[in-house]
Amino acid sequence: MSIDDILPLVSRPSRYAGNEFNIVKKEWHLAGLRCALIFPDLYEIGMSHQGLQILYHLLNNHPGVLAERAYAPAPDMEKVLRDSGRPLFALESHRPLGEFDLLGITLPYELCYTNILTILDLAGLPFRSRDRDRSHPLVLGGGPGAFHPEAGADFFDAILLGDGEEAVLEIAELMLAAKSEGASRPEILTRLAAVEGVYVPSFFEPLYDPSGSFTGMRGLAGQNSVRRRILADIESTGGDPPLVPLSRIVHDRLGIEIARGCTRGCRFCQAGMVYRPVRERSPARILELAEQGINESGFDELALLSLSTGDYSCISELLVNLMDRLTQDRVSVSMPSMRVGTLTSEIMDQIKRVRKSGFTLAPEAGTDRLRRVINKGITEEDLLTTSRAAFGLGWKLLKFYFMFGLPTETDEDLAAIPLLAKRALQTAEQGGRRINISVATFVPKPHTPFQRARQLGIEEGFARIDYLKKEVRGKNFQLKWHDPRQSYLEGVISRGDRRLSTLIEEAWRRGARLDAWTEHFRLDTWLAAADSVGIDLDSYLRQRDDNEVLPWAHLDCRVDPDFIEEEQRKALAGIYTPDCRVHGCQKCGLCDFKTIKPVVVKDCKLPAPPAGSAAPPLQAGAAGDNRFIYRFNYSRLGPARFSGHLEVIQLFYRVLRRIRLPLNFSQGFNPSPRVTFSPALPLGTESRAEYLLVELHRILADPEEVKAAFNRELPAGFVVNSVALDSGRVEQRLLTCYHIRLPEPINPAVLDSIGGDGPLEIEVTRKGRRRRIDARPLLGGLTMIDGEQLEMQLLTEGGQAALKPLEIAAALFALTAEQSARAMVMKMWCRER
Repeated sequence: MSIDDILPLVSRPSRYAGNEFNIVKKEWHLAGLRCALIFPDLYEIGMSHQGLQILYHLLNNHPGVLAERAYAPAPDMEKVLRDSGRPLFALESHRPLGEFDLLGITLPYELCYTNILTILDLAGLPFRSRDRDRSHPLVLGGGPGAFHPEAGADFFDAILLGDGEEAVLEIAELMLAAKSEGASRPEILTRLAAVEGVYVPSFFEPLYDPSGSFTGMRGLAGQNSVRRRILADIESTGGDPPLVPLSRIVHDRLGIEIARGCTRGCRFCQAGMVYRPVRERSPARILELAEQGINESGFDELALLSLSTGDYSCISELLVNLMDRLTQDRVSVSMPSMRVGTLTSEIMDQIKRVRKSGFTLAPEAGTDRLRRVINKGITEEDLLTTSRAAFGLGWKLLKFYFMFGLPTETDEDLAAIPLLAKRALQTAEQGGRRINISVATFVPKPHTPFQRARQLGIEEGFARIDYLKKEVRGKNFQLKWHDPRQSYLEGVISRGDRRLSTLIEEAWRRGARLDAWTEHFRLDTWLAAADSVGIDLDSYLRQRDDNEVLPWAHLDCRVDPDFIEEEQRKALAGIYTPDCRVHGCQKCGLCDFKTIKPVVVKDCKLPAPPAGSAAPPLQAGAAGDNRFIYRFNYSRLGPARFSGHLEVIQLFYRVLRRIRLPLNFSQGFNPSPRVTFSPALPLGTESRAEYLLVELHRILADPEEVKAAFNRELPAGFVVNSVALDSGRVEQRLLTCYHIRLPEPINPAVLDSIGGDGPLEIEVTRKGRRRRIDARPLLGGLTMIDGEQLEMQLLTEGGQAALKPLEIAAALFALTAEQSARAMVMKMWCRER
């Protein structure tokens, strides 16, 4: 089956169409090395991931390398691929993943391993590295999960620890040379192991005592450990056009990394340990990336990304300058990772200039005592001060995040969570304010001071949730929680050893998929798999002895193990370790202060933009004299037919921003461009007769140039055919002509049999209910063209037809669901009646 045959059979086909803004399509036959970058979760999660996009552009900027993308298929797509015998494919070229030289798989979190097996299986690859040969692509892992990958290490040929910007290009050069030389797979792995940061699992053997307890790792190729790769400075990274999805994704915005690393030293936080040192980007570079990215994407939100955005040295100056530049374009600024104490009233006052982005505050624990244990570095008074400022500046909803099950937690600490939320709400001087409380089981992570701690069991987690449900009451509060069953499995895998690969494979064979999604997660599947392979899952959650060798000890995150152990002792004593940026080096052992050292911005002065360099602003002209309506007639052909109506609306809004038309906006809290779209097309239908009416505050000097600009920015399949002034009137009674090509030959006798004046009832499903609709008064004509196509004319009222053309054709010709999905429908013209 071709891609055109497959996509109509699945929900949200735009996930797989590969038709986004700013994608790169290189000539397959000209590439010396072909890489597929894979995120092992659904598209809407993976497209929100910054790291994959960075590597995508780095590799494609190399003249000899081609990089494409793939994501985990949803269950309906997996079924279609298996039923049709088609392998999983990359988005850009739709080529099977098995034809690439390298599969680079991100390891974003623990509950993605069954998705990785789905991807490998649908690509036609054996699961385990030892079973693959030179006919298979090399499988390389990387990302946050690379620091504790042992549960799935057998599935990978190599894993990159740490920053990828420099290492991935070294790997690409190595692979290009090895491919040209015809190097064997073992030789390639040997070369890869010589690259700093690359871990080859087959070069290490896990050791166990007679009781089955893990006792250590033995290096088999002259290595006893692998050191994390560190990028010394992030200043020059980025700057490529951002990938912009056509469909809605989880973080649908422009993300700019303003700093990497955090030295606050929260003892539960793995990222704070493994991404040291702090490396800040200069504010001038951030401004450059922000303006460039907004202009190249059409996003209406900018996110400033780091582990702790509020700790960025020039955050106040940066925000003022950003907001001065972006508010005229109605672009909001969000800071997803703000600490209590860094959210000053000045910062909040800047953010609310466009719209009030949500504020998530993370006290983590209910009492000051427990926050000292985890080294959070904030007090209850800090939280109340921030809450008071936020409510006072107009925010109506605050979101608090807590963990339960932290080391040394007592009943008093748990009881303090709802009490703290109630005190925070009392800081609001106006009514109508709300607080959402999100709680989750604490999962001890490798390379942290709590890596040896015991994790709560499932029943203990639910008992704490039940307590909080009783205590968090009232219309002003809402309690949300992460499923303790998912946290349980996350804890098992994060601190697991290589024996767990058999568990993961068995769970996958029993149907485990998309385990990070509550609606797909089934703990019973994992328990049955564990019983089948003889693994005690609870044993992985136990307290680890101080002298016990840990399964990730051979993976060097470059923070001194003695420092981590000392932090554990200080936690139990309630001793605070200050931030080294403020109070000097705390002797974590990472920096050599030559190449590896903190990079902190000293000069916060920002240059003014050069005169005439800024793009003209998007204006919000009021309806009245400055009101000019233009009609854009356009076609949707080929891959464009797989975009749903809401996706098309988002697409055109972003193009309008990119070409910077003088738009009028609606009024209200969240203004949007005054644009009217033609009625929604059924998904999968092509059209030569679509339109949008765009309201501007000044007349266009050259509509033909606007049409050309539009077409330069539209993805494949969308074409603007004309731009002209219009009255803005939307016709209500229409006659629309469709051409329908059925997958089977048309029987002319069917057309003869439907003549007459009697009812022509069609049974359809509307809002889950079956009903019958008389198609006779809706049909303006039904004829056969060239013996291969139907021409159907339908009458519509208010822009919507009571029946879809394919519903009528399917009923008349008794089409199956699969035949209907394979039919091709083209909207040819539309006229007023």
